[in-house]
Amino acid sequence: MPSPMPSLRRALPLLLLLAALAAAYAFGLHRALTWAGLAARQQQLQALVQARPAAAAAGYVAIYAAAVAVSLPGAVVLTLAGGLLFGTLAGAALAIGGATLGAVLVFLAARGALGPLLTGRALPLLARLRPGMERDGFSYVLAMRLVPVVPFWLVNLAAALSGVRLLPYAAATLLGIVPATTVFASIGAGIGQVLAAGGQPDLSVILSPPVLLPLLGLALLALLPVAWRRWRTPDA
Repeated sequence: MPSPMPSLRRALPLLLLLAALAAAYAFGLHRALTWAGLAARQQQLQALVQARPAAAAAGYVAIYAAAVAVSLPGAVVLTLAGGLLFGTLAGAALAIGGATLGAVLVFLAARGALGPLLTGRALPLLARLRPGMERDGFSYVLAMRLVPVVPFWLVNLAAALSGVRLLPYAAATLLGIVPATTVFASIGAGIGQVLAAGGQPDLSVILSPPVLLPLLGLALLALLPVAWRRWRTPDA
């Protein structure tokens, strides 16, 4: 009789994903990830961070990972909240950790129990993406992560279904989200008074040329190994 362990391992990421989704809605996370929700809880959250910094940091990472895993809107609010509560550097580091954990969970779920369903629906696109993603997955994922206009969830699924290996995917995700996340966390570190006054932070800075153009330049640099390989071996 075959062991159920392989099937359980494949289904575990999906089960964790469903648990994260249930927890997010049970605790009202989908309603809290708004500027009004952050403003209403600002003093309470800051008091919690001061009283229990380690527990607050761990809770923040877990919430961020859950939000990313179930693709809840409001990741920008969470990132700015990290800067507001923990400061620019610590907030960015915690947000990067949470986002990477959530992205890995989605990746594993898509490669496991969700794989057959998603692959069947995206087969024509995957046929075109798979050769390049299998060979240069790190470069492609890094480039897409660096440009903040590419939907985070789309990169998760495209990488999972296109044959990218887990370690390059996780490393490219972690490195690729550093610049934009740090920018957002730095904005968050200074929005306390804006939220207290009932306002909203100006996030257009991420699309301004001084910020966006360097990110696009980094994305092009990430694709240089791909271009070099294709130039050396045109038939690859």
